[in-house]
Amino acid sequence: QAKFVESGGGSVQPGGSLRLSCEASVGSLDYYIIGWFREVPGKEREGVVCISGFDGGTSYADSVKGRFTISRDDAKNAVYLQMNSLKPEDSAVYYCAAAEPLITTVHAMCETPPLRTGYWGQGNQVTVSS
Repeated sequence: QAKFVESGGGSVQPGGSLRLSCEASVGSLDYYIIGWFREVPGKEREGVVCISGFDGGTSYADSVKGRFTISRDDAKNAVYLQMNSLKPEDSAVYYCAAAEPLITTVHAMCETPPLRTGYWGQGNQVTVSS
């Protein structure tokens, strides 16, 4: 089981940057597949980027490629999402989540968020507006 504390959300103007942090208080993140997801009212939660704890392999949503970067700091048991060139359509509640590598893959986790089988953070609001 994994438990997380998320931080780093907030408001920014279009073109700005934010960095989200996801620190594990229980569990070792280098075991799990870790993903960042986002959700807006009226839409399903969608995968933004996922990373393997085993080999660091990643899967990015097309909408964020070249703008967002996921990284891990195993010494701090933390995962980060650096978001650059933010757009209004990036506004959402962002969640980090962990999934057991035996039941999913990096790509599959981002395609189908593990709402019932994953371990989820509390979510952080990101608002991009002028």
